[in-house]
Amino acid sequence: MNNNSGNTLLALLTGAAIGAGIGILYAPDKGTKTRKKIKQKAEETKHEISERVSHAKADLTKTVNDKKHEFEQKLDDTISHMSGKAEDIISSLEHKLEELKHKNADAQKN
Repeated sequence: MNNNSGNTLLALLTGAAIGAGIGILYAPDKGTKTRKKIKQKAEETKHEISERVSHAKADLTKTVNDKKHEFEQKLDDTISHMSGKAEDIISSLEHKLEELKHKNADAQKN
């Protein structure tokens, strides 16, 4: 879940909780009944927010793990590719060294 949708969701839940609270306060009930309704709505909202946060956390954890795996795979591929290039360079340098040794040996004979 991206940050904008998380903020929007939080704003909607907060607005719903405030609206429900105001609606309960203006309802023609006794004080004890009104307080009980407010407490119940607050607990429901708390539970709903807790669930949303839990889902968002799970989604974020999954995304992080997926990206970590993707990064590790790309890193392994890059290292493997560079290792092959290094082997090619070493082989080329060894070949050049052999050529230089032969040229040096020929030069010393003359």
